[in-house]
Amino acid sequence: MILAIILVSYFMILLDNSIIFTALPTIHTAMGYSTTGLAWVQDAYTLVFGGLLLLGARAGDLLGRRRVFVFGLAVFAVASLLVGAAQSGWWLIGARALQGVGAAIVAPSSLSLLTASFAEGRERARAVALYGATAGIGASLGMVIGGALADWVSWRAGFFINVPIGVAMIVLAPRFIPETNRISGRFDLTGAVSATLGVGAVVFAIIHSAEAGWGSPMTVAMLILGAVLMVVLVAGERRARQPIMPLRLFADRRRVGAYLARLLYLGAMIGFFYFSTQFMQGVLGFSAFQAGIAFFPMTLVNFAVALTIPRLTRRFGQAVPLAVGVVLTFLGMVWLSRVQATDSYWDAVALPMVLIGAGQGLAFAPLTSAGIADVPAEDAGAASGLVNTFHQLGMALGLGFSSQLQRQPVQVCNQPPWRSPRGWTPRCSPAAAYWPCA
Repeated sequence: MILAIILVSYFMILLDNSIIFTALPTIHTAMGYSTTGLAWVQDAYTLVFGGLLLLGARAGDLLGRRRVFVFGLAVFAVASLLVGAAQSGWWLIGARALQGVGAAIVAPSSLSLLTASFAEGRERARAVALYGATAGIGASLGMVIGGALADWVSWRAGFFINVPIGVAMIVLAPRFIPETNRISGRFDLTGAVSATLGVGAVVFAIIHSAEAGWGSPMTVAMLILGAVLMVVLVAGERRARQPIMPLRLFADRRRVGAYLARLLYLGAMIGFFYFSTQFMQGVLGFSAFQAGIAFFPMTLVNFAVALTIPRLTRRFGQAVPLAVGVVLTFLGMVWLSRVQATDSYWDAVALPMVLIGAGQGLAFAPLTSAGIADVPAEDAGAASGLVNTFHQLGMALGLGFSSQLQRQPVQVCNQPPWRSPRGWTPRCSPAAAYWPCA
């Protein structure tokens, strides 16, 4: 039950992060957003989520992880209700930012509760493998659910479903999850402010670069501000008695490698989701639901491979599955990058997705395990916060670069595809259909 509550709560956070991709075209029409306003539906969530992760993680260490976890679920559930009920653009963006607050509390708390609840060894390896599988399939399954609800019910339904799930987890968590010991002492206010504003400034700069470019004065100013605040954070953490980001966590090369690898891996994965869903809807003529279903080959393979991770790591260690996973993901990305407007889904998209899904299944659990390896109990929350911070920074960075690659205006081919000997082909000519850098 402890594992189920943690995984369902974490899945709910991931689900909302990807549901928005397939729902954005519908939201654009329903709410009458400009292109910039529509971007902030996702960016408000990303900015707040990334900025508050370290603060949310340390709060669990000081106030009790279960208590903070339940509070985060309550914030996220209320925010989801507000998103679904939004009647104006500013309401929707504000509610998405509030969702980011809840997610920044729940995500690190869920991983630190998992670390505290399962002893290091076989038990924790299995739990982390399932956590990694959840991280892998959450994004792709969110596409399916978001597309189905947007097509059949409403884009709002994708957010309303969080409310009963959140309420159920709030009721169950105090019953089954024991409270962790709290660390006595004062809160690291300097570290909290510099970490929140510093990470937030970097995320904002990445988001802004997608629209204005890396040479924009605002982008450069926010990057400089973020760098200055991160220097202030490091200097302050050296002297803090109970730092929000203990620098001793960076003394282990394995953990540092896991953080950086996670950042790069998630940067690649978000670009894959960003372009693949647009290609399938804009060029192949898929509906939002069909585009979501089209991610199933990756999702199923990902889950199946992730379940073998405990056995593989016992036999080969963590480095071998991780290296193989990264290589498989890379090969799948290279294959997918060769796709043409006249190619069929099965040959050019589904088969590369199988490789990417296998790579994800092999990579996520070792990356998570290495990020929290050999961490003392009092630093479990901070380590979990760093894992999620690099996860979110990677997504923001990948999305920023992906958006900059999209130089052409979006022209969606609204004609249904026709069946040819090669498979489903769009009726529109490749020049009329949208494809990045076409």
